[in-house]
Amino acid sequence: MEFTTRELYAKVSLVDSSSPNEASKSAGQGFGEIVGASNATRTLLKRIEIVAPTDSTVLIQGETGTGKELIAQEIHQMSRRKSQPLVKVNCASIPKELYESEFFGHVRGAFTGAFKDRVGRFEAAHGGTLFLDEIGEVPVDLQCKLLRALQEKQYERVGDERTRRADVRIIAATNRNLKQEVEAGRFRRDLYYRLSVFPVDAIPLRDRLDDIPLLALHFVSLLARELKCPKPRLTEAGVNKLQNYDWPGNVRELRNVIERAIILAQGQALEFDLPLAISVLGTPSQPFEPKDISARAFLTEPEIQRRTRENLCAVLQITDWKIKGANGAAELLGLKATTLISRIKKMGLKRENLVPGLPLEDLTARLKVT
Repeated sequence: MEFTTRELYAKVSLVDSSSPNEASKSAGQGFGEIVGASNATRTLLKRIEIVAPTDSTVLIQGETGTGKELIAQEIHQMSRRKSQPLVKVNCASIPKELYESEFFGHVRGAFTGAFKDRVGRFEAAHGGTLFLDEIGEVPVDLQCKLLRALQEKQYERVGDERTRRADVRIIAATNRNLKQEVEAGRFRRDLYYRLSVFPVDAIPLRDRLDDIPLLALHFVSLLARELKCPKPRLTEAGVNKLQNYDWPGNVRELRNVIERAIILAQGQALEFDLPLAISVLGTPSQPFEPKDISARAFLTEPEIQRRTRENLCAVLQITDWKIKGANGAAELLGLKATTLISRIKKMGLKRENLVPGLPLEDLTARLKVT
């Protein structure tokens, strides 16, 4: 079932749970820790549900901040290995000379500084799941040893002759395009095919904007408790502003923006300070290209002023000129009350000119808007 933005916001407004997870679930969350009700999220959850009970290797691909680790956790929690450990390894943080020891362990005296035996990550995850985050960062000359452990399910600690069995389920993740890395010679083709048995794509937030009301509710409840701040109000205007941004940093950026807003709100309505949408200005990978002027994909300054005035008139009609407080015009527009009052005076709007139910085109004519 799909929800409109207004329906989702209504759910956000009605839910006030003591638990962030319960709150997001009440508002229409799928399952587990992944929050969302959009078609894209439901498709992702279905793929997780299908692959989790198996022992197949999973490759999670997606941009930074899309929740790849969260997907790995959900797969583990829904698997038959859920009672065993989920061991996480950030491959980007391991020094090159320590990769083999980190993965497979070492025995005392294997190299300078090896003062005692050390268990590697494969051994620590025995019977459970090994999550290899940023798998694309593993040096090429060490990928063959990782491939052997995956392929033969065997390994040796550094400096040890004993072969050990690797009873682990592998989940790997990367923000790189591994196909391109293979073609460039930076990633082994055989290792890529071994890892990508069941690929899962982590969805960019810009492709699941319908989930933002639920995500915002979840983070407001969670962060207010973590920060020990009074719980602020999440307004429809605020949610709409969040949905009109492209989120290059994805869910991680959304969380940070909400955390900053909670700190500044001090228990009042949340106000979000966002840069201009990336889709308007372009990105390094997609430079901004002016559109055909004849297509008129822009507004002139007089048109912007007219529409701003029409929008303000509409809100004042809806709120019956209630400026401040809950569901007042200032809150709905995401403005401070003093700013809105100043704008009303500057535009010369008066209550007697606004007839309830008057269509906007008649209203603008009545106010002599050009």
